[in-house]
Amino acid sequence: MIRTWVNLGSMTLFTLRTPADILAVRFAYSPVWETRAAVRTFAQGRTHSYHEPWLRLVRDRGALLALSDLLALEPGHGYAPDFLTPPPSNPSPRLEGELAEIRATPPHQVRHELGRYLDTVRDETDRRLVGSWLADPAPARDLLATRLHEAWLELVAPFWTRVRVLLERDIGQRARTLARHGLRRVFDQLDTRVRWTTRGISCRDSSGRTLEVDERGLVLMPTAYGWPGIAIIADEPWLPTIVYPARGIGDLWRASTPPPDALARLLGRTRARVLTSLNQPLSTTTLATLLETSPAGASRHLLALRDAGLVIGTRHGHEVRYGRTELGSSLLKRCSA
Repeated sequence: MIRTWVNLGSMTLFTLRTPADILAVRFAYSPVWETRAAVRTFAQGRTHSYHEPWLRLVRDRGALLALSDLLALEPGHGYAPDFLTPPPSNPSPRLEGELAEIRATPPHQVRHELGRYLDTVRDETDRRLVGSWLADPAPARDLLATRLHEAWLELVAPFWTRVRVLLERDIGQRARTLARHGLRRVFDQLDTRVRWTTRGISCRDSSGRTLEVDERGLVLMPTAYGWPGIAIIADEPWLPTIVYPARGIGDLWRASTPPPDALARLLGRTRARVLTSLNQPLSTTTLATLLETSPAGASRHLLALRDAGLVIGTRHGHEVRYGRTELGSSLLKRCSA
């Protein structure tokens, strides 16, 4: 994995040579990636002012975590081992599945990536630690997976619904751009460091390589905790991946927008908050978490709004997500005027 935090002079070029390659470009997000990025953001503290509300909430619990093992593999920029953040094989993986994939990484792959990373490490304490892992990579791999799980539970899990909504909203916006304008516009709007060119997808970073994307495709992955950085995963056996900053980071830790007074008088404040929050389809559980209410209460209000024709439920896999109808959007707009 190559990370870039500023615009550098070199570029990595992902070439897409056949229609099959282009059709295999897809979006996904990754809980384990967000966890690793959250560890780095926590360690850097105030350098990420947009996460300051989160930092205040996790400062005490994070101080009790054993983060030194994970931080030893955080270069800031340049190469970092990929086995701890395997590109997701489906659009919305669960942390448990990603941790299982990490623990299944062959020891020879772990040793290879740790050895490559060690060549770039200057801190003597980190060099000794990473060097000790090279002697027996399988236990080191499992230890690091455990450390990621511990970090997830304390730093990310309590806020995952909020983060996941941000990532899904970003992907939804990109999907609408794809439907209206095509894949070139999608790439050109990902980030100023990513561009569609006649030769392929250029990503401004420090490596300056050209990589051919095959029928496995290219994963485009928004990140919240990694914002505003950009990263690429380009080494075998991992799927080629571009990690880019998700849109809307300024809203991530902001309190939910209060409903218009006119709408609150008409529907009641809680149902008005529900209708106002549905800027994208949400499940009952997600909505309840965002509004800090019980799932039963959120369900009751959603059903009332549905019966009034203001929201509609659509099944997505194992859950039903509710969004505003045209009537609901018109009512919100009218009351906001």
